[in-house]
Amino acid sequence: MNKKTHFGYTEVDESEKSNHVGEVFTSVSKSYDIMNDAMSIGMHRLWKKILVELASINEKDIILDIASGTGDIPKLISREYPRTSIFMSDINYEMLDEGRNRAINESFNSNCSFCQLSGEKLPFKNKTFDLITVGFGLRNFTNKEKGLNEMKRCLKKNGKLLILEFSKPINPIFSKIYDWYSFNILPKLGSLLANDSDSYQYLAESIRMHPDQEQLKKMMQDQGYRECKFYNLLNGVVAIHIGSND
Repeated sequence: MNKKTHFGYTEVDESEKSNHVGEVFTSVSKSYDIMNDAMSIGMHRLWKKILVELASINEKDIILDIASGTGDIPKLISREYPRTSIFMSDINYEMLDEGRNRAINESFNSNCSFCQLSGEKLPFKNKTFDLITVGFGLRNFTNKEKGLNEMKRCLKKNGKLLILEFSKPINPIFSKIYDWYSFNILPKLGSLLANDSDSYQYLAESIRMHPDQEQLKKMMQDQGYRECKFYNLLNGVVAIHIGSND
């Protein structure tokens, strides 16, 4: 019997989810940056800067960014820490191609390598990276525990994992406003700016199905990460989780 998981609110076979997610990001790849700015009123850029600050990067770190998309996080790291080695990765070829082209056009490719891969099956040796970052990608994993375990395997001793992801607002009134925005405005923005309301309906649903702050912290602890903590941003709409390898 095939194991089940969720694609947004829809229950699907685990074997099918990656294909469904791939179709979403293939569809939105050309308009991804415009939509990110529209959806967050540009705040996603600040959130990513905060992630880079919290990472406490050293000049010669070897870094893996999973679900890089168009490369916002690698760009920030490359500009501020040009002697690091950064692996930009995404499971979706169209998104990775957008990121690679942007890295070349905006001249932050000198210390970047580009890899099409799944965060649940990393093609790297044990203890390869000083830092692994995931920006708005973990909720699209089919098996989050497997992904967390793989990332831990690839971290060096005392290496860190930082996850930036949508989470659960703390204030119940704010939460209701956020829900209204997500399910009424977000699909309309998708239709207007990307001619694709269905993909942004999925993105809104996928956020609701993602573990909240405490649940994700516990998942990380269960996979063996230590010193796990999180920082809420914008009343918990977004959270940054941090864990270290032993």
